[in-house]
Order: sequence, then C-alpha cells, then structure tokens
Amino acid sequence: MAVDAVIIGLGYVGLPLAQEATRAGMRVLGFDIHQGVVDALNEGRSHVDDLADEDIAQMREGGFEATTDESRIAEAATAVICVPTPLSADGGPDLRAVESAVAAVARNLRPGMLVVLESTTYPGTTDEVVRPALEAGGLVAGEDFHLAFSPERIDPGNERFGAKNTPKVVGGHTPACSDAAAGFYGTFVDTVVRTKGTREAETAKLLENTYRHINIALVNEMTRFCHELGIDLWDVIGAASSKPFGFQAFYPGPGVGGHCIPIDPNYLSHNVRARLGYPFRFVELAQEINAGMPAYVVGRAQDILNAAGKPLNGSTVLLLGVTYKPNIADQRESPAVPLARLLAAKGASVVFHDPHVQEWHAAGDSVAGRVEDPAAAAGEADLTILVQNHRGYDVDALAEASQAFFDTRGAAAGGEKVVRL
Repeated sequence: MAVDAVIIGLGYVGLPLAQEATRAGMRVLGFDIHQGVVDALNEGRSHVDDLADEDIAQMREGGFEATTDESRIAEAATAVICVPTPLSADGGPDLRAVESAVAAVARNLRPGMLVVLESTTYPGTTDEVVRPALEAGGLVAGEDFHLAFSPERIDPGNERFGAKNTPKVVGGHTPACSDAAAGFYGTFVDTVVRTKGTREAETAKLLENTYRHINIALVNEMTRFCHELGIDLWDVIGAASSKPFGFQAFYPGPGVGGHCIPIDPNYLSHNVRARLGYPFRFVELAQEINAGMPAYVVGRAQDILNAAGKPLNGSTVLLLGVTYKPNIADQRESPAVPLARLLAAKGASVVFHDPHVQEWHAAGDSVAGRVEDPAAAAGEADLTILVQNHRGYDVDALAEASQAFFDTRGAAAGGEKVVRL
C-alpha cells in the first residue's frame, strides 16, 4: 500500500504532525533512527507529553507505523524532516541531524516527491544545504521533485493550539513547490499561509521567537531595577495589561528554556554576523540578559538567606519545578539546570521536586535528589524556590509550609515568607 507521507524524526514536532495527518485519513509512516522510540510507538506507547498512549493506539488503528528502515522512505509521496537543530560550538545551528536526514531522503528520492524541511534553522538552509544534497543524484528541485520549508510551530503543553488549528507557514523553492506543500498541509491543517519563498519562511520562524526572546529580556532587565527601586513589577505588568491595544504581557522568570527561545534567535544572530559582518545587537543583548537570570536568582536567594541570618553555604535549597514549561516533562534548556549548578557551587545543598520528573540527571551532581513530599521538604529546607509553577502545586500552601519562599513566577498570593522575583 502506498504511503502518503513519511515523517522523519518522531519527537515533539514530528509525532503530533503524524497524528494529524493520520486523523485526516493519510497513510503515514514514521521514520526515526532510535530503535527504542520506534519499538515503543509500534507497541502503542508515547514518549512525548502532548500525546498519550491512547493517541498512539488510535494512530496505529489509522494505519500509522514507525520504522528504522531507511529504504521505506521511497514509498512516500511526501517526506517531512522534523529533526532537532541544537546550537553548535560556534553559536550557529548544528545541522548534522538535518544533513543526515536529507541524505537518507536523497538516497530514496524519486520523481514527483515533495520534500519539506520543518527543522528550525538559518535563512538559506533549504536552498543552500538541502537542495544541493537532494539534487546530487540528478533530479532537479522544482522540475523533478518539489521542495519547501515549513517551520514547526508546536507548543508543548498548549491545550488550545495544536498542529491542526495553528496556521502553517509554507515557502516553496518555486511557486509549484509552494502549491504542492500547501496542498499537503491543507489536507489536515485549518489554515495555510504562503510566503514568497523558502528564505522568507525560514526567517518568519526566527522572527516569531526573536520577538519573544527580546520581550522576555525586557521584563527580566526591568525585574532588576524594579527590585532595587522597590517597585512591584508584577503589579506593573498587571496594570499595563489593562490596555486593550498596543501591549502584550511578558513575564520575568529565572531564565528561559525549551528549544525555541534560548536557541533559535541565535541562528539569526549568527547568520547576520557570518554573512554581513556585524552584530544583531537586540538578539545578543537579549541573550546576555536572559542567560544571566539564573545567576541573578542565586544572588537574590543569597540575600533572602542573609536576611534570615543564614549563609547560602551549607543551607538546603529546595527547587520546585525543573522543566522548562509548566505542566509538562520537557526539560530542554531548562534554567533550573544552571540555577542548581550555581547554587551548589556556592555550597548549597540542593534538592528538587517536580510532579513530572522522577529522576533529574541534567544537573549532574549538583542535586542531592528528589523529595517525595514538597510541603514537608519546604518546611525542612532553609529556602524554597519556585522555579516552575506546575498546575499540581498549591503555591500558597507550599509558601506557608516553607521557612522562606522565593517566587520566581509571580504565582504566590503573598505573605511574610514570600519574596517575589
């Protein structure tokens, strides 16, 4: 039986995409290089937050299957590449996973196939990296096969917007390539937005995340001087949010996490420096501010303990919530990691609790271990820091149970023990 689409990379982006395509009646094949992921999916078990085992079972009933057999890519009419692009040592995107996936597609490319890159990267990647690799076998993009870029917009844990009702941006190598990509996504996505080409689509994704990165940095910097001036920034944001136009609320925190905000804007900054020879100053300043927040939180924690007559060295600090977003298990680039390491470097004994994380290896030896009862642990710890406000936390009760409570998310109602960021 012919395959409508093969999704290459079955993580937080690829799996929800495969789910929506399967729901629309497409026959979808999932390809991943990790045998454990493939085996689990074929057995009906999910490994991402947004899909439950029941969702995978429904996908399987709809014909979805996962494989590590690269040759099966050739069965598909459309190949969508959804592999990660972390930062490389020089600050640009690490394209090794993309290059590997493209090579796999190239070895199985056939006339008429549509190839779409969804992995976030710098402007020009589709045309300068993907296209030459696919054309090396003799087929020509725009003539023998279709090529497009469509940036992923998956927001893990978002209960309102998913792959189906989030507008899908597509940019093709040629107008015909755009038509093919729009036709594919239009089968299972409510709204398709076309750009002039692949570079515009690539840059649109970076603009979205750079916008958030810079505005988060703005409120993070305001946090510092508002604290020094005795101004309640949370109250300020609440007041400013009453304006029905011209303002969107962003909130301070102990740092930024996930793949998008701390990483993606750097692709654009790196590209500007490499190609044009000058800095993208807004992005670089935002990165400096946001990356410095864990150290700022440690300094404030030290002040809170000093006010209680305790040194940070030798004190027990409980971290509540170590994921990068609330209500999910995703730990990618979580600010809890540098926070824990900095606290430990100053001699604190760090413990943690997170309802979504049983074992936390990201912080290495900086964390003593997980506590089972957060309220009891808050009573024993010299300082409790709310790092991520999960839905399951009764923040006010935890604050009341603590000796001192540092609220970096503006979630606590207040009280003598509560200090807000």
